Amino acid sequence: MARKQEVFPNAQTDVEVTSRIPDTPQTRAPAYRLAFADDEFLCRDELRGMRMHLEMLKPEMIMAERGIESTVVMFGGSRIPDPVNKDKARTETLSDLSKYYDEAREFARLMTIRSMESYGRQDVIVTGGGPGVMEAGNRGALDAGGASISLNIVLPFEQAPNEYCTPELCFNFHYFATRKIHFLIRAKVITAFPGGFGTLDELFEAMTLIQTQRMKRVPIVLFGESFWRSIINWETLADAGTISANDLDLFKFAETAQEAMDIIDNWQA
Repeated sequence: MARKQEVFPNAQTDVEVTSRIPDTPQTRAPAYRLAFADDEFLCRDELRGMRMHLEMLKPEMIMAERGIESTVVMFGGSRIPDPVNKDKARTETLSDLSKYYDEAREFARLMTIRSMESYGRQDVIVTGGGPGVMEAGNRGALDAGGASISLNIVLPFEQAPNEYCTPELCFNFHYFATRKIHFLIRAKVITAFPGGFGTLDELFEAMTLIQTQRMKRVPIVLFGESFWRSIINWETLADAGTISANDLDLFKFAETAQEAMDIIDNWQA
């Protein structure tokens, strides 16, 4: 592809030029800063829409440049421990749920092997980039020798990227809304492991979009049937008429990584 001829100065060039201008009261004033290089200006309330637009654009452009066409989403709790550390879990239930860390890791490994057949363009694992199930997903992709996408978010606790995130595909967000869009915009499969409010929020938003036909139907696999049935009485929702009986077909349960792979491969849209 022919390189576009640059007629006007490059924006980065102007940033470098302005860094060398004389220091005077005029050039020191906030008003003189280039608008796109002025952090204080960009963080003003009036520019919230622009910041959300930038959070949409940056990951989109980088993933497009990487040639990523479809993803496999892994939602799940940040508190699910690696079985090696399950004795340190804050509750006995969390300790028992540690088996899903291994299943998440193995699922990501198997799916990444498949992804590498398309040179990492299809079926790329995407997680929230944090600890727990998210760590297991990134770790499994790395086990297979492939890359994975991480959509981190600024929180006052715990949400630094885990060490298994692929650095070139590790993104950070201020807005939950734009982060959720990037979770689903390329999704070919959605999986959900045991988790808390965040996992429930992400899962039910995806289900709502599919139920209302605002999103194409994709396989949804819930790991840990007993966990999911213990916190949500799905049949009661259908019996009450608040969802239709057909909505119960939007998802299936799995216990192991291989079972999930089989469900996905035999999914009837």
